[in-house]
Amino acid sequence: MISLNDRAVKTVQRLTEAAECFGVAVTRLANGAEVVDAGVDVPGSLDAGRLVALACLGDLGEVRISALHIGDLVLPGVEVTVDVPVVACMAGQYAGWAVKVSADESHRSYFAMGSGPARALYRGDPVSADVDYRDTSSQAVLVLETRTLPGVRETGWIAEKCGVEPGGLHVLVAPTASLVGSVQVAARIVETGLHKMHEIGYDMGTVRSGFGTCPLAPLAADDLKAIGRTNDAVLYGGRAWYTVEDDDARLEEVITQLPSSSSRDYGASFGELFERYGGDFYKLDPLLFSPAEITLSNSVSGRSFHAGRVDPEMIAKTLFG
Repeated sequence: MISLNDRAVKTVQRLTEAAECFGVAVTRLANGAEVVDAGVDVPGSLDAGRLVALACLGDLGEVRISALHIGDLVLPGVEVTVDVPVVACMAGQYAGWAVKVSADESHRSYFAMGSGPARALYRGDPVSADVDYRDTSSQAVLVLETRTLPGVRETGWIAEKCGVEPGGLHVLVAPTASLVGSVQVAARIVETGLHKMHEIGYDMGTVRSGFGTCPLAPLAADDLKAIGRTNDAVLYGGRAWYTVEDDDARLEEVITQLPSSSSRDYGASFGELFERYGGDFYKLDPLLFSPAEITLSNSVSGRSFHAGRVDPEMIAKTLFG
């Protein structure tokens, strides 16, 4: 049995043992929980982003920073190779846990989007319930996308939801508008394609391996702009390849539904869509969120199926104005 959390803890240790080199700060709270600031009050770094992304995957793959060619553009980007992709991406990496800690008399409420192997212990979001995987680790690794570091109350709440002692909890925190935030969102490129499969009802269990590339969004002035840039990088510049075992007729049926171009909202930047829908994220077409270009290679027949394309003009517009 693979333990995503046990594997991820080893990656977190690599980060914390050289915290100063990676531009992160480590705090052990009074309840024993470990909080790693990877971009709130510290600069973070590209390599810290790589390790945070790897921890999200339960160390089931590789994450690299590389140069990508999109049309005439040469951009910094992220390459992701994923083993056991459904477990790594959908039980671990998917940012599906809306961490909401209600306010009490002396504390404000707390909210952050959570991703990483702790989700496999919590199993409280819809996607986790659809993945045939359970972790039984006594440790939990959770990545929070927020500008507010959690304290004793919040980490105690998270630990309870995961069924672990607070001393076994490791929380990594990075805002979207940070180096670590840019890297770890781009590193979801394989996961976004898998999630699209889930949304259209395709059996993710046929997927045996995944590889993806995504441009690295330049840092934005605030988190809302960063959300736009990081999403646009996936929607218009992301590429994903999957090895699957399935019937060719089924792959021909689904391939055109998988890229972002299959969405009614395709063609506009995230910022434009956010304005169009009055700032309500949930009015956006959920089928938009997938790589620009997808290839399915069938190991049964030897045939490959491809749909979508990257859009160099949109990438230049959204990432560089």
